[in-house]
Amino acid sequence: MGISALTPPPQSNDMVETIVEFPDNRLLIGLCGEYDRNLSQIEHQMGVNILRRGNRLSVIGEKIAREQGAAVLRSLYARLETGREVAAGDIDAALRMPTSGDPLRIAEGEQIEMFSSAGMELRTRKKAIEPRTEAQKAYVANLFQNEMGFGIGPAGTGKTYLAVAVGVTMLISGAVEKIILSRPAVEAGERLGFLPGDLKEKVDPYMQPLYDALNDFLPAKQLQKLMEDKRVEIAPLAFMRGRTLSNAFVILDEAQNATSMQMKMFLTRLGQGSRMVITGDRTQIDLPRGTTSGLHDAERILQGVKGVSFNYFTSKDVVRHPLVARIIEAYEANDM
Repeated sequence: MGISALTPPPQSNDMVETIVEFPDNRLLIGLCGEYDRNLSQIEHQMGVNILRRGNRLSVIGEKIAREQGAAVLRSLYARLETGREVAAGDIDAALRMPTSGDPLRIAEGEQIEMFSSAGMELRTRKKAIEPRTEAQKAYVANLFQNEMGFGIGPAGTGKTYLAVAVGVTMLISGAVEKIILSRPAVEAGERLGFLPGDLKEKVDPYMQPLYDALNDFLPAKQLQKLMEDKRVEIAPLAFMRGRTLSNAFVILDEAQNATSMQMKMFLTRLGQGSRMVITGDRTQIDLPRGTTSGLHDAERILQGVKGVSFNYFTSKDVVRHPLVARIIEAYEANDM
C-alpha cells in the first residue's frame, strides 16, 4: 500500500512516537478529516496524540495504544485507497476490531462476497454495510453459514439492521426469492386503543423499524415494486400461522415478545431453501406478567441443534450514540 512505519529510539516512561508515512496527500486529507476531526476521534478514544508532519502522522503515547493507533490509521488509509470514504462510523469500526490482512469471502447461492479493510462488507442497492464489532462480524458470518440464527442482546447493537442487510444482499444475489419480516404486535407498556384505518394502517406502526431498515438498503421505487410483487413482505407474527416459507429470508424481530407457542409456530414455518433469523432483547419483554417469553424457551431448547447458531451482544457492541451504551451499562448495574 506504500505505507511505511518506523519507531524512533525509546524515550522515558515508554511515551515514544510511531511515525506512519502516507504517500498520497489527497488521501491523507481524507484520512485526517475536516479540521482533523477524524484524528481527534482516534485521539479521544485511544488516549494518544497524533501530530501531522507533512505526509507523515506521528502517534505519541504508551506502546500498546501507540501501535494500535498506527494500525487504525493504516487500516483507514487502505479503505481510502479502495475509493471509499471514511466516516465516524468507519473509524468506530476500525477502533473496535483489529485489522485483518485477508478479506473474508462467504459464498451462498450465486457467490456472495464480502470484503473490506475490516474483513467484511455487505453490498446493498444503496450502500455498503460493514460490521463494526467482532460480535457483529461473527453474527453476519453465522447468518450466511446456518439455516437459522439467533441474535440476542440490548438495543442499538445492530441485530435487526444487519439481519435485514444480509437478507437484502441474498435477495439481490438470487440466493433467496423473497424477504419476509415479522414482529409480534405487542404494545411497549402503554395502551394505544383501537387504531384507525385498514389492517395495514393498524399494524404499520409496529412494523416501522423494519421499514426504516429496508429504506436504508433499497431505493424507494424498487422497494415499493418488491412489496407489490410480494417479494418483500412485512407482517405481524400472528399472520405466519399455516404458512410454509420456502426460498425466503425470514426475520422475526423483537422475539422476546413472542409467547412460547408463537415461537414454536414461527420456527416450524421454515421451508426448503430458506434462512431464518430471530432477534430479541431479553431485558425488554412486554408480555403480560407470568407469560414466558418464547425467546427464552427457544434459547434453552435449541442450544446445540445442528444448523442453529446463537450470537450474543453486550453494551460494548452498541453502535448508536455512545451514551446509549452507558445507559445500558447503568441499567445492568442497577439490576445486579
